[in-house]
Amino acid sequence: MNIFYNEQTNSFHLTNEKLSYQLSVENEVFLAHTYFGKRIENNHSESDYPLGNRLFSVNPSSVPGREFSVSTLPQEYPGNNNGDFRESAFEFRYQDGSFHTQLHYKGYEIFDGKPHLDGLPQTYVRSDKEAQTLKMILLDSLSGIEVHLFYTIFEQYAVITRSVQVINKGREAVSIEKVLSASIDFDRANFDSIQLSGGWAREREIERSPIFRGVHKTDSKRGTTSHAYQPFVALANSNTTEHTGEVYGFHFIYSGEFTANVEVNEYKQTRVQMGINPEHFQWTLDAGEVFQAPEVVMVYSDTGLNGMSQELHRLYQNQLIRGEHQFKERPVLINNWEGTYFDFTEEKIESIAEEASKLGFDLFVLDDGWFGKRNDDLSSLGDWFVNKEKLPNGLKTLAEKIRSKGMKFGLWFEPEMISEDSDLYREHPEWVLKAKNSLPSRGREQYMLDFNQRAVRQNIFEQMKKILDDVPIDYIKWDFNRNMSEIGSQHPDIRDGEVAHRYILGLYELLENLTRDYPHILFENCSGGGGRYDPGMLYYMPQTWASDNSDAVSRLEIQTGTSLVMPISSMGAHVSAVPNHQTGRLTSLKMRGDVAMSGNLGYELDLTTLTDREKAVVKEQIMFYKKFRSLIQFGTFHRIISPFDGANETSWIFVNENKSEALFYYYRILDKGNTGRPRVKLVGLDPIKKYRINDSEQQYFGNELMNKGIYVHAGPAKDEQNQGYHGDFRSLRLLLTEVD
Repeated sequence: MNIFYNEQTNSFHLTNEKLSYQLSVENEVFLAHTYFGKRIENNHSESDYPLGNRLFSVNPSSVPGREFSVSTLPQEYPGNNNGDFRESAFEFRYQDGSFHTQLHYKGYEIFDGKPHLDGLPQTYVRSDKEAQTLKMILLDSLSGIEVHLFYTIFEQYAVITRSVQVINKGREAVSIEKVLSASIDFDRANFDSIQLSGGWAREREIERSPIFRGVHKTDSKRGTTSHAYQPFVALANSNTTEHTGEVYGFHFIYSGEFTANVEVNEYKQTRVQMGINPEHFQWTLDAGEVFQAPEVVMVYSDTGLNGMSQELHRLYQNQLIRGEHQFKERPVLINNWEGTYFDFTEEKIESIAEEASKLGFDLFVLDDGWFGKRNDDLSSLGDWFVNKEKLPNGLKTLAEKIRSKGMKFGLWFEPEMISEDSDLYREHPEWVLKAKNSLPSRGREQYMLDFNQRAVRQNIFEQMKKILDDVPIDYIKWDFNRNMSEIGSQHPDIRDGEVAHRYILGLYELLENLTRDYPHILFENCSGGGGRYDPGMLYYMPQTWASDNSDAVSRLEIQTGTSLVMPISSMGAHVSAVPNHQTGRLTSLKMRGDVAMSGNLGYELDLTTLTDREKAVVKEQIMFYKKFRSLIQFGTFHRIISPFDGANETSWIFVNENKSEALFYYYRILDKGNTGRPRVKLVGLDPIKKYRINDSEQQYFGNELMNKGIYVHAGPAKDEQNQGYHGDFRSLRLLLTEVD
């Protein structure tokens, strides 16, 4: 791992065993991008992009002739109004109303390690030997605005992270209208774009299409990253598959409004940009102040989409997730939500917990409805004290009873919200987040609290602290069930253009304080399921409820799309009752278990209503999962057959580090009748090792299983619904063990 500077050519080369990234200073002032991809050996990093006199291109006055123009130069951090007619990475507006900025190269620094980004989630290093950082310093001499571009290369990953600082070294305040965290130009446009879009209950659908002339924008204007789009985009060669070909991924470590732009110009150059969405953003930077933009992860793979995913999984598991739960096996939990919704009593909760203790659960989670006078979703958010009508003996007594049964205790919160029918609202209506002198819209009959205000954050912290100091709580499910509207603050000192970003900074501050003071608690991130499942939240909460949709068939797509960018250890997946509450679908308990145990296994139903046979199946599933959950949660995950490829099947495999053990899953969705068994080629095994499948005496070499494959069928001869070989919604689970 090294960052080289070539003084002769004024160019830079960031490289490790997996990749190279090159940039250069052209004509002493312009920062050019020259290469990003598989490792190369040479140190000739200066731009070699062919220049020429192009009609209607403008030429900088500092460079003689007509050949050099920023309208075609591949750049690192382009501005506007200077002859580059593509999308800009920044825009600053000055006191006189002007917005022209000329950022020119001023200097650089190279240092070991990685700088800390104050107040923001970020990838990190434990030792300066794990990474090196290049800081490029750009200056607008007229205004005194200085921009620092940070590039960090890790020793072990095919990853470059980028972030931006804006420093006002002038004498007057400057308005930042736009400041993106990364911009990169490719000199070709023969890519497919991949994004993760969707909606509530169908999050992170993989959409892939050839890129086209013009600007394609993926963004959020909802105050958060949202169910609709993941803050992610990838460019892949048209022939790239799950297992072969090049792909470039870009992921934003941020939980607020974002934009991800892919632009193709008339010369078939491609510009990719990512950062805070400028739609609701305007930041006043006074003289002497610094603005820190969040971090972008740029990942390269020459082994297809799986290679990109595995690189991100390893990076996030080792260099983003923190705390004592980082490498701990996740507990098997029972959540009462779909089993009872709001309609529960202390006795009902205890009866479910009693069944859970017999079946081997690790954790009981009490969901919404335990606080205030909460019997529906119309009241009490913001009133974080126990509902004595439902729990007359209090939370502490209930938690202790559950713990006495050998399980841990978890609790649901929605700390960022407030109900109009609440004591907190009646006392502090000015704490609702809304633009001044406007009427706020309701979402799910609730408002958002204004986390721009320190008093609001402190109040919620103190309410939660009172519970956490009194009740033995091991787990918190942190929900977030509406998007931001009427974006503004009632506080007179808070500028509306800064509200959306300051809200996220306030949220991060609260999460930092809670996770610092209560490190033993496992925090699970939730936003109506996966509506804020982003790397920013992963920094504080190592686990996320991936979707409110627990239907096993729907989850094949949801969990496949999630796995494109997120590690399996972060993915909450539950077995629920049938007919499924979101889709009405009937699936076997076996398939529901096989899908859910491909993440962090949990159950969300009323255990007291199960038959003895169903309880036996659940007990076996939990026993099996506990035996192999380290392999599932922290092993190498490979997608084999994607449900997004139009197939009637899905398949994946988990492989441990030394490839001595693997778990293979295959799912058939619909039975077409009178069809042959498909042959599936496994992946990720050691080609020269021998493996036994389940308890069979037959042995197979790894290369035999990967190159020849195996015939599969979905479901045993007789499953718990006695359907035999045929039927819809079937699954197969195979354990592969190395034979000495």
